[in-house]
Amino acid sequence: MAEYLLRFIAGGVIVSAFAMLGDMLRPKSFAGLLGAAPSVALATLGIAVVQHGPPYAAAESWTMIFGAIALGCYSLAVCHILMRSRLAALPASIIAFAVWLAIAFGLLAGLGGAA
Repeated sequence: MAEYLLRFIAGGVIVSAFAMLGDMLRPKSFAGLLGAAPSVALATLGIAVVQHGPPYAAAESWTMIFGAIALGCYSLAVCHILMRSRLAALPASIIAFAVWLAIAFGLLAGLGGAA
């Protein structure tokens, strides 16, 4: 129960801090960008440091970086498929999902991390 309370408080504080930062920046679309993944990742890493120690949190952070790289490659693959072929968005995103999985698990297997 204490873990859920800690997650709730840490997540709320960090999400609120990023929401305030996003509110100060221009354009306002940064508010949505900063309020989602970075704040959740920082809250998760903070809890991982407290519960499991810095080495575990470092492995978790590398896993997050690998996932972000794979997501970027997936986005490029979807754009490439949509621009080069006449596929609709759903089939293109399903096909490019293989790119995401291959890059994410390839980086995880080749460079290590926590899974």
